[in-house]
This record gives sequence, C-alpha cells and structure tokens, in this order.
Amino acid sequence: MIYLELIWGFLKVGFFSFGGGYAAIPLIRDVVLEYGWLTDDMLSNMIAISESTPGPVMLNLATYVGYSQGGFLGALIATLLVVLPSFIIILLVMSLLRKVIEDQYVKAVLKGLQACILGVILATGMFFALRNCIHYEDGISFDVRAIILTAVLSLIYFGAKRIRKNGLSPILLILISAFLGIIAYAI
Repeated sequence: MIYLELIWGFLKVGFFSFGGGYAAIPLIRDVVLEYGWLTDDMLSNMIAISESTPGPVMLNLATYVGYSQGGFLGALIATLLVVLPSFIIILLVMSLLRKVIEDQYVKAVLKGLQACILGVILATGMFFALRNCIHYEDGISFDVRAIILTAVLSLIYFGAKRIRKNGLSPILLILISAFLGIIAYAI
C-alpha cells in the first residue's frame, strides 16, 4: 500500500510543481502531511538538510521521504516519479516550443509564471522563517536565537549583495549559517 501512496503522491508533486524545488516545497508539504509521512518539524529539518546536500531540493526530499517510508524501493519510486513528469513534459514542450517561443502570448505566459513562481518561493521562505522563530505549541513563544540568526543572516546576505554584485556564494552562505547555528544552539 505504501508504494501506491508513494507513486500517487510523488506523481502529483512531479506533475504540479512548477518553478523548481523551492516552488515545489508547499506541494511536497501538502502531500507529506496528507499521508502522514513526516511532521512539519521533520519536514523543516529535512528541507534544511536537502538544501545543504548536493542535488536539487525536491529530489533530495523525495528520496528521503521514499526511503523513510518504503526503504530502498520506496526511495527509488519517489525519486523516479518526482522527475518523470517533468522529463516527459520538457521533451514535449521542447519539440513544440521551437515553433512558438517567439509568440508574444507565449512570452506573456512565461513572464506571468515567472512572477508567480517568485511569489511562491518568497511565501515559502517567509513561512519557514516565521515557523522557526515563532512556536504555537503551548501558546505563542518566540525563539530568540532563531530570530537573531535570521536577522544576522539577512544582514550578511543583503550586506554582501550591496558590496558585491553577485553577493555571497550559496556554499559560503550555507557554511556561515551552519557555523552560526552551531554557536547559537550548541553553546
């Protein structure tokens, strides 16, 4: 039964996630919570791990969830089915797109999707930032360390962006985040 759930769940994610891994996180969250595979806290931790390990976030999440629910076969099913729809769609689109890429309506649709995806990514980032800073288990409580870390990392990111056009490399930002997290939570 779990394999059928993995097939259906990750086919949905694969077919309906547009804009890459970060834009797919809300859909992955819905599927994972719907089937009870992970809690919100476990998913937050897995997203952090998926971001810091090589490979796309969506693929890493699918592999982890599949493995945690169905072992190696579950990981294989989830990983393949999360990318299969995109692979097929891209093949079809590329065969048709060569003819219509210069059409003004196609360009307008792509511009609209670009703005939509940016909004989804921003909303997801804000959701997880707030979720890590504010807890609602026993009333409202604030995690001061998480708030300070978020503020410091935002200052580092945007400060580097002002100083250098390219800002910080994602690898350096991950390393800084890990170092500050260890200092804040291990001490």
